[in-house]
Amino acid sequence: MSSILSDSDLRRYARHLILPEFGRAAQEKLKAASVLVVGVGGLGSPAALYLAAAGVGRLGLVDADSVEESNLQRQVIHGVSTLGELKVASAAARLHDINPDITIEAHAVRLTAANAEAIVAGYDLVLDGTDNFAARYLVNDVCVKLGKVNVFAGVMRFEGQLSVFDAKNGPCYRCIFPAPPPPELAPNCAEAGVLGVLPGIMGTMQAGEAIKVITGIGRPLRGSLLLFDGLDMTFDTAQFAKDPDCPCCSRAADVVLADLSASCSAPPVQSVSPQAAASRISGPDRLLLLDVRSETEFAEGALPGALHVDRADIPAELARASSP
Repeated sequence: MSSILSDSDLRRYARHLILPEFGRAAQEKLKAASVLVVGVGGLGSPAALYLAAAGVGRLGLVDADSVEESNLQRQVIHGVSTLGELKVASAAARLHDINPDITIEAHAVRLTAANAEAIVAGYDLVLDGTDNFAARYLVNDVCVKLGKVNVFAGVMRFEGQLSVFDAKNGPCYRCIFPAPPPPELAPNCAEAGVLGVLPGIMGTMQAGEAIKVITGIGRPLRGSLLLFDGLDMTFDTAQFAKDPDCPCCSRAADVVLADLSASCSAPPVQSVSPQAAASRISGPDRLLLLDVRSETEFAEGALPGALHVDRADIPAELARASSP
């Protein structure tokens, strides 16, 4: 059987081809493979860059958002020149520049229960680059239902998680996390912050796991959750097994996809402008403004007269106030 690698491929992937554990056969598997990257943000940016560079033949990108200035601290596939563009368009242009021989398919939509099956069905493997629990559970559930491998990563502040969920050959995401946590215990990166380099580290490792799954080299993280601490530069691995009573993969054929946005989001709150707040504080109501942002955020700017209590210290302050 003749090789599907062109002369250009042989030159581009020369460093792959000389690896005894990889070689021509693995490179051909990459060229024949398709990967769907859900979320072209902090995780999806480095993952997509390296999958394109590695020679994955067809990459799908799912994201409904546009590039904002606050993205550029970590979403390295985008730049100042693409501010305001759809992320999938910005990413597609960069990926084509890296590797013009691969196919890029842009899905400028948010993944929902209504469209997930139709989109995911067209790809061999899914890379979860989402940043919220509602999307994370939807990605898991549709992958279980369709028998797709789900390469997962999550980041927050200075810490990251990584695993490969393959319900045909091991546990799924719900085997270890059966249901989403309460909204107040599940802030996203916009609320909790994230060190910009962290999703780069985790997203690159996601690409590595995807390549291992596609080519069959090494031992992917099936049944293992890798935990990374960026402050201490430590890695730990927790092992977990398939749950025979898993609410998803124990009955994969009966999985019903659902949008969990409402259950994973905090209830809406009434907002007020800084000007209106300042007026009410100094007005006849004599309101007390409690600022619960971090010390760093408070130091950057606050309304005059605000009482500052870091949200992390609130339980201790309440206990102290209620003690005799």
